[in-house]
Amino acid sequence: MKMLRMAQRALMLSGLMIVLNAGSAIAQNQAVGFTPGMPFSNAFVAGNTLYVAGQQGPDEHGKVTGTDITFQTKSTLAVIKKIVEGTGFKLTDIVSVTVYVTSLDDVPKMNEVYKALMPDPKPARATVQVAGLIGGAKIEISCIAVKH
Repeated sequence: MKMLRMAQRALMLSGLMIVLNAGSAIAQNQAVGFTPGMPFSNAFVAGNTLYVAGQQGPDEHGKVTGTDITFQTKSTLAVIKKIVEGTGFKLTDIVSVTVYVTSLDDVPKMNEVYKALMPDPKPARATVQVAGLIGGAKIEISCIAVKH
């Protein structure tokens, strides 16, 4: 009888652990910065991975037109830093970055800012020239971070 009660307790405890772990995994999967009616979230946390959607760096009026690549790169990286740190990740957790630029002539100035603001070791990165970006932006950056 005593063995039966111990077995039942062990089974109940195991079941409870499974439920708690499943709930924990589900709680870790969440949209970040989702606005109802919009077709995307600013980011998405899935387990120990953060996916940051393409971000731009507008000025204080929310516009990117009339600003140069240096300003837009600094502002874009500031937006990314805010999202990354706001979700409990660190810039050093970023493992992959994709940079979209409308002009390859802007890459040297973008690289100056990027090298100064992204911590070492730098993550893997692709830089792609595109025909245009929403709002007339010169740059958009997306990234993936993994908690170590």
